[in-house]
Amino acid sequence: MTFWYEGPLAAFDTETTGVDVETDRIVSAAVVVQDAPGGRPRVSRWLVNPGVPVPAEATAVHGLTEEHLQRNGRWPSPVMEEIARELGEQAVRGRPLVVMNAPFDLTLLDRELRRHRASSLERWFASAPLRVLDPRVLDKHLDRYRKGRRTLTDLCAHYGVPLEGAHDAAADALAAMEVVRALGRRFSARLERLSPAELHTLQATWHAAQARGLQAWFARNGTEEPVDTAWPLRPELPAAA
Repeated sequence: MTFWYEGPLAAFDTETTGVDVETDRIVSAAVVVQDAPGGRPRVSRWLVNPGVPVPAEATAVHGLTEEHLQRNGRWPSPVMEEIARELGEQAVRGRPLVVMNAPFDLTLLDRELRRHRASSLERWFASAPLRVLDPRVLDKHLDRYRKGRRTLTDLCAHYGVPLEGAHDAAADALAAMEVVRALGRRFSARLERLSPAELHTLQATWHAAQARGLQAWFARNGTEEPVDTAWPLRPELPAAA
């Protein structure tokens, strides 16, 4: 019997102008598809001219300068539709979608679709549901008492996954996929009986609990920093009056 973590998976990642899902923009994205562990990944890449300034702090992370994006990137409108269509097709084909810190990348894509296409991400999953596997949520639930950070780099080091070219969308997507496969193998006794659809539902609950715990930690340390409990997609903010 082949368990989900040994079967076909897709993975999605973005690089952006910043960390605010409501105002920042996608500058590159990748979808990686792999039919089985060790199989050759198939990679779709997009480079975007966001039409807004690219802060130096963002360029320092992913290496994409505003000049390079203006010269080589495509306009956002067709790119966002292509990405959404690709993710929708993966869902139709029954491939779970690995997204590290899903509420960031998926919400940002949703806002870009609303901004440039007068659409939404949910529209692309009307015929087949989105089934997300978020290595950050899975790891925090399955190994909740482990000390230390849980960035993608940290998870790769912990699970023995190579990460070459970090902060390249394709490299990060492939690494996140390999982390999920490693998680599946390490915690097989707890995961193998659960389908990706069941895990998708459970992760929403797990993430909410994790967010509430983080909020409580902030409060104990005197920091009034809001933490969103929604997963894998944050709700659209109400329009300003």
